[in-house]
Amino acid sequence: MVRRALQILQEKLELLNMSKQRKVVFFLVFLVALSALAGFFDYPSESKISAWRPWQLGLDLAGGSFLIYEIDLEGVPSVDQESVIKGLRDVVERRVNLFGVREPKVYTERSGDTNRLVVELAGVSDVNEAINQIGETPFLEFREVKQEGENVAFIPTELTGRYIKGAQLGFDQITREAQVFLEFNGEGADIFEEVTGRNIGQPLCAFLDGEIRSVEEDCPIVQAKISGGRAQITGRFTIDEARSIVERFNAGALPAPIKLVNQQTIGADFGREALTSSVFAGAIGTLAIIFFMLIYYRRFGFFAGAALLMYIALTLAVFKIIPITLTLAGIAGFLLSIGMAVDANILVFERTKEELKKGLLRASAVEEGFRRAWPSIRDSNITTMISSIVLYYFTSSFVQGFALALFIGVVVSMFSAITITRTLLRVFMR
Repeated sequence: MVRRALQILQEKLELLNMSKQRKVVFFLVFLVALSALAGFFDYPSESKISAWRPWQLGLDLAGGSFLIYEIDLEGVPSVDQESVIKGLRDVVERRVNLFGVREPKVYTERSGDTNRLVVELAGVSDVNEAINQIGETPFLEFREVKQEGENVAFIPTELTGRYIKGAQLGFDQITREAQVFLEFNGEGADIFEEVTGRNIGQPLCAFLDGEIRSVEEDCPIVQAKISGGRAQITGRFTIDEARSIVERFNAGALPAPIKLVNQQTIGADFGREALTSSVFAGAIGTLAIIFFMLIYYRRFGFFAGAALLMYIALTLAVFKIIPITLTLAGIAGFLLSIGMAVDANILVFERTKEELKKGLLRASAVEEGFRRAWPSIRDSNITTMISSIVLYYFTSSFVQGFALALFIGVVVSMFSAITITRTLLRVFMR
């Protein structure tokens, strides 16, 4: 009876193990199929899978133009300068997007006492047109008129284009001349009411990009305090000129003037050469890693190589789906994450070898190796992820691209080491 019971128990355990093994095999097939699909998706081709989400290449890979603008904050109070700079960046980014520039990168930087706006335009076919569109975004300001002896002084007020909510094209009912009707936001309406209230009976001039815009030479006279946040600009516009001004105001008026101080152009041929060199270097490095793992770990090295190739396909697919703009710095971050993915496998293999030396069966040694290696893998990857987050949020330009690619690569590498490599070993290390 006891022998029969033990036999039945053994048969049930074997069935249970076969059921678990079958699930592991199915999961491995799913991972292989997913990685193969990711590989087709990654490869730049005309196929529907790849063309669904094309690669977004940065300025250094696709070519384009690098523009630096100097921001004039002389008329902006110090307490408002940070918000003005942020608003300026948003307006220019929106302006560039409206004119079809692909994946523009707009950010600000400070050099001494000078604030600058940097615009990276990747793959732009007509750089001069893009420069003109950015520069033509209007800066509107209202100025008070003060008589100082025989001289007339135009005194800037706090009411500028940063408070504009919207603009419309209109016409004078008598002369039929084109006009621009403005509506200010809540804060702008309060400022406009205050400015008109203190200038009753006095001229108030509208300046657009430093030029006066009024019908009369002496500027319109304020008849009464104006509430509601509505105003109009007249200036003998043609219909096309007025419509252009309305479009630019609705896209966003600049909260401060900007001036182009530097321009650099990178040819598309140089970008293609840099991309080809980066891909070649990455392929050589990956093959060298796989070759080393095969020599040193033999059977384990084969599993590490397979897991590494699947990791590369999946990570690149994540880059493409998000999508992130790929730059040379981003490629460097991705290549660094490949090394960390291999490092996780090495930790697992070394722990597994230690358990085999203790006399454990292979399946048990693999599970124990993963269990003991996981704390080291987790801690090293988390510290790298924290460093990437700090780099991303406290730096700019190419450093952010490096940090983002490294962060995503490390996250996927943890999945690769714990899931892909572990599944391969569970299926084949019997």
